[in-house]
Amino acid sequence: MQKTIISFICAAGLSVPACAQGFTYGARNTDFPPAFPEQFRAPLIDSDVELRTEVLADGLVNPWGIATLPEGGGWLVTERAGRLRHLAADGTLHGAIEGVPEVLAERQGGMLDVVLAPDFAESRVIYLTYAKPLSDGSATAAARMTLSDDMARVEGVEDIFVQSPPSQTAAHYGSRILPLPDGTLAITAGEHFTEDQRQYAQDLDKTYGKVLRVNPDGSVPAGNPFDGSPVWSLGHRNPQGAAIDAAGDLWTIEHGPQGGDELNRPEAGKNYGWPVISYGQNYNGSPIGPAAAAEGFEQPVYFWDPVIAPGGMAFHDGEMFADWNGDLLIGSLNPGGVVRLRLEDGMVVEEERLLMDLGRVRDVEILADGSFLVLTDYPDGEVVRVTPEG
Repeated sequence: MQKTIISFICAAGLSVPACAQGFTYGARNTDFPPAFPEQFRAPLIDSDVELRTEVLADGLVNPWGIATLPEGGGWLVTERAGRLRHLAADGTLHGAIEGVPEVLAERQGGMLDVVLAPDFAESRVIYLTYAKPLSDGSATAAARMTLSDDMARVEGVEDIFVQSPPSQTAAHYGSRILPLPDGTLAITAGEHFTEDQRQYAQDLDKTYGKVLRVNPDGSVPAGNPFDGSPVWSLGHRNPQGAAIDAAGDLWTIEHGPQGGDELNRPEAGKNYGWPVISYGQNYNGSPIGPAAAAEGFEQPVYFWDPVIAPGGMAFHDGEMFADWNGDLLIGSLNPGGVVRLRLEDGMVVEEERLLMDLGRVRDVEILADGSFLVLTDYPDGEVVRVTPEG
């Protein structure tokens, strides 16, 4: 009912206060002290910006990823059920694009992220991540393909990454994919949740709980830290967001267990600790490990307890909301809405909660004018455009 009311407000073009819920952080699950003051619970602010929301499309089944097409061509949107759709700039939502890979659409599995190749205007190449069904389970996979001029089908589908080994648990796939400034691709892969599988996040011969760096054809680039391996960094849990900042650095965000969601800036060869250390605890209340810091493991730039259950994220840039340029906008699945972080010198200095009445936000896409789109993760999901009121 709440989602229906908010959808009506948005469709009517009425404004929603930036932080209508009067949010407070609430009680922690663990009592591990932060490693440095800026790592936890930055000052909560209310920027007093009134947000205007407009539903561009509804009726999407758990939309997961979105990519902006050039020259006003609209957007590509994935549905976790296994579809890729074209949403035109005028709001027309076209039928399923043919030729996409078969997916395992169970629990957290399905069609996941979508991104355009940097040379898309000439090559028509796109990349998808998805839960690939295999004879002995499923795996996070990334595929390269060519989108037809009429956007009705894809051709030449070729996997450029398939996680190994397969898992029988349809959870914690990751997975975002995005081009890096040097022409390679970053792919995030989760560790499939169960206690025995999560240990694989520490194993270099397995691609669970990793950030991967590959060439556009899937080969291993020069400069990767482990010879012949696509692994860029390890010790991640379930990284479902990734973004590049203005300096060209990669940032990721990952789900913790009960507490312990993390914002990281993954560096080559570094180990981010899961499941040896964590600022969260198991869902039954038992500890993950004896501490949240240990020698040989990197600390997150920032963590949350309680969680925000992060989805996709993006660095803001544009004329609209110009005061937020350089800030991170992060989709939150629980408690919902958008989390805005201001960073200075690589540290989080303030946090704001926006649009919490929208509920589960799976992805955020910044548009050229500074307005932004959010995807709401429901069986009747929406693409919502956000602009400043007035």
